[in-house]
This record gives sequence, C-alpha cells and structure tokens, in this order.
Amino acid sequence: MSDTSVRDGAASKPKFKFDLAAAGPLLALIFLFILGTVINPEFINQGNVSNIMTRSSFIGIIAVGATFVITAGGIDLSVGSMAAFISGVMIIVMDRLAGSIGVNWWTVIAGCGLSVILGIGAGALNGILTTRGKIEAFIVTLGTMGIYRSLVTYFANGGTLSLGSEIRNVYRPIYYESFFAIPLPVWVFALTAVIGWIVLNRTSFGRHCLAIGSNEAVAKYSAINVDRVKTLTYIIQGLCVSLATIIYVPRLGSASASTGVLWELEAIAAVIIGGTILKGGYGRIGGSVVGAILLTTIGNILNLTDIISNYLNGAVQGVIIVVAVWLQRGNLTGGRRKSTD
Repeated sequence: MSDTSVRDGAASKPKFKFDLAAAGPLLALIFLFILGTVINPEFINQGNVSNIMTRSSFIGIIAVGATFVITAGGIDLSVGSMAAFISGVMIIVMDRLAGSIGVNWWTVIAGCGLSVILGIGAGALNGILTTRGKIEAFIVTLGTMGIYRSLVTYFANGGTLSLGSEIRNVYRPIYYESFFAIPLPVWVFALTAVIGWIVLNRTSFGRHCLAIGSNEAVAKYSAINVDRVKTLTYIIQGLCVSLATIIYVPRLGSASASTGVLWELEAIAAVIIGGTILKGGYGRIGGSVVGAILLTTIGNILNLTDIISNYLNGAVQGVIIVVAVWLQRGNLTGGRRKSTD
C-alpha cells in the first residue's frame, strides 16, 4: 500500500468536532449552578433546585411551542398577554361554576378544558391572520398582544381577578403537589418537551417546519402546505400557553393586567439561547428547555446576591438575547464562508 493511500485513509477517518452551539447552553447552565453554589451554599439545596425547576416550567412549556413557531420562520409576541387573558377567563368561569355546580374537581376540569380551547383558538387566530391574511407575524402578534392584555384588564375592571378560596384549595395541588419528589409542573414540562422533541425531530410535520424556515418558496415548490404548517405552529404555541396557564393559576389564584408580563421576552430568549435560529430553519427543543432553566437560574442567583439588583433581571435577559443572536450570526456567516471555500 502506498504512502498516499495511507494518508488518504487516515484523512478520511471522521474526526471528533466539539459543537459549541449545541453544548454551550448546557455548559453555561452548569457554570451558573457552580457560581450559585459558591455565592450561597443554600443555592444547591433540594428546596431551591425544586423551586428553580418549577418556576422554569411556565416559560419552558411556552418555549417549546415558540421553538416550532420560530423554526418555521415566525414569531409570537402575544404569549404573555394570551396567558393573562386565559387565566382571567378561567378564574371567572370556575368561580361561577363553583356557585352553580359546587366546589369540586369537575369545576377545575371545566376550567382547564376551557383553557385548552382558548389557547388553541388564540393560536389559530394568530396563524390564520398571518397566513391567510398575509400580515407579518410581528404585526399580528403585536396587535393580539394588546387585545388580550386589554381584555383581561377590562374583565378585572382595572384590578385583579381572584379565584375563590374554596375552589383554589381544590385546584392548588396541581402546582404544589409532587410525584416521586418531583413537582407536578416539572412533570408537565418534561412531558411537553419530550413530545415536542419527537414531533420536531421524528415526524414529517417537524421536517416541514424546518424546510419552511429554511426557504419558504422552495418548501412551496416541494408540495408542502406552507399555510397549514405555519398555522399549526401557532396552534401548538397556543396549546403550550394554555398548559402553562393551567399550572400557573393555582400558584397565585389570581390574574390581572400584570400577569404574564415579559413572558414573551423570556420564551424567545430561552429559544434563542438554546440554539434555535431566529430566522428559522433550525430548531432545538432540548436547547429551549436548557435555555428556560438557565434564565430562571439567573433570576434565582440575583435573588441570592446583592452584586446585581434583582430589578435588573429583564436587562440581563435582554443582553443575553442580543449576545445569543450575535453568536448565531457569527456561526451562520462562518458556515457560509466555509461552504463557499
């Protein structure tokens, strides 16, 4: 065998390549846990970690839905207002049902079922206005964001809608109870993430989302029903918002104009931090999960230290979004240069 063939054989062997884009969020999360433990040893105790995971569940579930929307080249700015609106309607309906059919689990089930219907309907509305109405997703969801926030303010007459104490006692286990020492919201979060991962990575629908986000015109020529797929991504987003709302309402038992404020920022931040490309065409459910936990961990660490005010949590998240998008831009540019060379 000649030296040339030996060299060619050696060159053809696959080489391990560290994917910083994929591993970066997880490494950052590990670093934050180490940092939190150094700052305050109480950070790593079971109660605090459980609190981080439970609080991550709301944004994490919404982020799973946002991954589909962003992967297909869309955006949804209405999720926080949608959650407030759904919460308010749930509370109104459950309070009235408690007075008519009594305080029991049927009342809670009816409220949860209504939440799912409202979430799917709100998502479908965003999707239809975007696809059939031919309006930019940014404009549509900016508009519905204002509509949902105004509606819950109107229902509450500018104040707060509160769940009756008796029905709240029936409902509260959904947030406060655990199964195998793991809070129920975390189980819902995990199940949502697993189903989301399977749908995005192992079904034709997921492949169509990737294709549309990469190049919508080519996807149309490939006989993909672009309008239907994009509408379904918004429906998935609405469903995820409804699930997050179901486990959020028993936490405080109230809803107001301030409910869900900045949830859209946190959900988008979690998705982008996790490696999903903002322009579409590439999505990572696992990355979105890590991103949601990472953001909650940052807020938790800020609560445990006086180095940075907890009031700057939103500013920190904004910086993270800008940096994450900038890093994505660098990776995309590098990829193009490599393919051109």
